[in-house]
Amino acid sequence: MADPSTYKPEPGSIPTRPGVYRFRDKDGRVVYVGKAKNLRARLSSYFQDLANLHPRTQTMVTTAAGVEWTVVATEVEALQLEYSWIKEFDPRFNVKYRDDKSYPWLAVTLSEEYPRVMVGRGAKKKGTKYFGPYSHAWAIRETVDQLLRVFPMRSCSNGVFKRSGQIGRPCLLGYIDKCSAPCIGRVDADEHRRIAEDFCDFIGGRTDAFVKKVERQMYAASDAQEYERAARLRDDLSALNKALERQAVVFGDGTDADVIALAEDPLEVAVQIFHVRAGRIRGQRGWVADRVADLDTGGLVGEFLLQLYAGEEGDAIPREILVPALPEDASTFEQLLSESRGSRVTIRVPQRGDKKALQQTVAQNAAQSLALHKTKRASDLTARNQALEEIQKALELPTAPLRIECYDISNLQGTEVVASMVVFEDGLARKGEYRRFVIKGVQGQNDVASMHEVITRRFRRLLDERIERPDLANGEVDPESGPLLVDPDTGKPRKFAYTPGLVVVDGGPPQVAAAQRALDELGIDDVPVCGLAKRLEEVWLPGDPDPVIMPRSSEGLYLLQRIRDEAHRFAITHHRSRRSKSMVESLLDDVPGLGEVRRKTLVKHFGSLKKLRAATPEEIAEVPGIGPATARSIAEAVARESAARQDSTQAVSVNTATGEIIEE
Repeated sequence: MADPSTYKPEPGSIPTRPGVYRFRDKDGRVVYVGKAKNLRARLSSYFQDLANLHPRTQTMVTTAAGVEWTVVATEVEALQLEYSWIKEFDPRFNVKYRDDKSYPWLAVTLSEEYPRVMVGRGAKKKGTKYFGPYSHAWAIRETVDQLLRVFPMRSCSNGVFKRSGQIGRPCLLGYIDKCSAPCIGRVDADEHRRIAEDFCDFIGGRTDAFVKKVERQMYAASDAQEYERAARLRDDLSALNKALERQAVVFGDGTDADVIALAEDPLEVAVQIFHVRAGRIRGQRGWVADRVADLDTGGLVGEFLLQLYAGEEGDAIPREILVPALPEDASTFEQLLSESRGSRVTIRVPQRGDKKALQQTVAQNAAQSLALHKTKRASDLTARNQALEEIQKALELPTAPLRIECYDISNLQGTEVVASMVVFEDGLARKGEYRRFVIKGVQGQNDVASMHEVITRRFRRLLDERIERPDLANGEVDPESGPLLVDPDTGKPRKFAYTPGLVVVDGGPPQVAAAQRALDELGIDDVPVCGLAKRLEEVWLPGDPDPVIMPRSSEGLYLLQRIRDEAHRFAITHHRSRRSKSMVESLLDDVPGLGEVRRKTLVKHFGSLKKLRAATPEEIAEVPGIGPATARSIAEAVARESAARQDSTQAVSVNTATGEIIEE
């Protein structure tokens, strides 16, 4: 690891103007690219005491071996240069939102004498009008096939078009009236261009006029007894309606917008974007990216906007971009995108109405995408085997840890301290083996002592339940048969008799040392221990001064993270349950005539304060031992508590622009 002080720029050498900077490692590779309104202020923040930096930033500055910068005239130019450098160098500490898929566009080549409609991917060309992007090429082709009945424009390649003109005979589409056959002169260039422009208007959202026009022509043909023409127009109208049904109307005002939502966890971020044009959803995109940099939601949105829209032009950038949180320099992004589009672009967070509702839908899609991504990864047998092998190799274990137990501590300012134990076997959760602990021998907030207690209690039970298997023939003990894992009295598996292949604790060196000390005190020397520290995701071993660094793309690290997160979730759930019950008991302390036994009966009956608040006096009176008068007193106490809680909530508000708390 490099010492940032070895490459720290000389005082006063960094300009105070806007610019873009890049950190390089000892091999000259760019590891991070960033921009700043004031280069000196931003870069100076990287060269302070490492203890004051976020762990991810610590990793970046200790990985780098040098820093360089480029001064630009404006913040917009800084954004443009940052995008160019990210695209060129692909730095490892920048979030990479670009996926590896190329999304299809619907294109109309208006620059040609006879415009052509086609589905394409990749780079855009000048003189061609694009619609989309769309999720699937087949869906666009089906829509175009329907619309060619009404707008019979050319869709063939240049080779086919030229050949048909030479032989004086149209292709199949010309014979079935899905092309006006300009190749053989059925229509001239001007008429064909009008057909193409009408097609673009319809795809662009101006649909009502065409539908009404076809309806009028159909009824007029019917009145004139031109029934064949009326039937053909009826089929055209049906094709238009089918095309419109594929595109759900979400904004009644015909808005052009991209609706963006994120689903985050400490390791990854899922992105979903809905493309809405003329009030209709034209396409949807989504992917999952590794969360490398230390960024809040606004920062992640800024990185996304830069990578998605920089380099785009014209209609590829919508008039409005709806995001879950504004980036710090939202106005600069608006200026950059407005210049690229050629008209005003706004970036905002929807607050109410149909736009807020659609963003909530997009957010649900992002959350489901992230959950599905994790589920697929966890259910992959090959990936699970690879993960266990990587853990064995990284921790130098004698065998792959087929059973992994993870422990986490949860408390609220030293109260209601609980611990969780989760079990994964063969890389999959065994929820029937999960256990919860209430910490009894530790006062206050002391995670290290709590970890020592829970490990001691769990493995003391292991020793207690290790009963040698008797030989059924002569009653002698067979030392090679191993421990008895089934209770001979009940026939059920013993809860703590299985020895884990690895113990994982949520925390760093202090928690790891506490767990190892507990095992040593019990005389257990065949159970390896490690700790997984948050943020940097470092794996710590007992007594080692330096952590084990596993690659971020490692399946082994992913499995450890998933186990740690599951232990945290299980501990939090237990803690909230106990806290809710304790709140009910404390609330009922002042109710006259309500003793300890009846308080516990109420807690057991309702289970939580939320359910007790929703109960009527009649429902409370149904609890055994609670009479009507006592039930009314309980209901009044709950109502007073709810009113006091609401008053305390209304006593403060937050300035959303500055984050400042304002007392009212």
